[in-house]
Amino acid sequence: MRVLRIAAGAEAASLAVLLLNLFTVHAEPVSSLMGPLHGMAYLVTIIAVWQVTTAADPAARWYSLVPGAGGLLALRRVGRGTGVPEAGR
Repeated sequence: MRVLRIAAGAEAASLAVLLLNLFTVHAEPVSSLMGPLHGMAYLVTIIAVWQVTTAADPAARWYSLVPGAGGLLALRRVGRGTGVPEAGR
């Protein structure tokens, strides 16, 4: 679950940096660094969600496939199934 939290946060943050870079200065070094980081975070998020979820919650698996925010959506969905309140984590 910890890997999923880190990967989902990295995926969303790296997408935000990529979009900010695209709409402002479009610096090549930023794109070269953040592009592969975003791609790797996206793949790790998908793999982590598919390992964490059970057959009882297949929707979280589909949420993980949404680029950018899918990891955060899946994390919310997985968090609901554990019975532990979000604030207690």
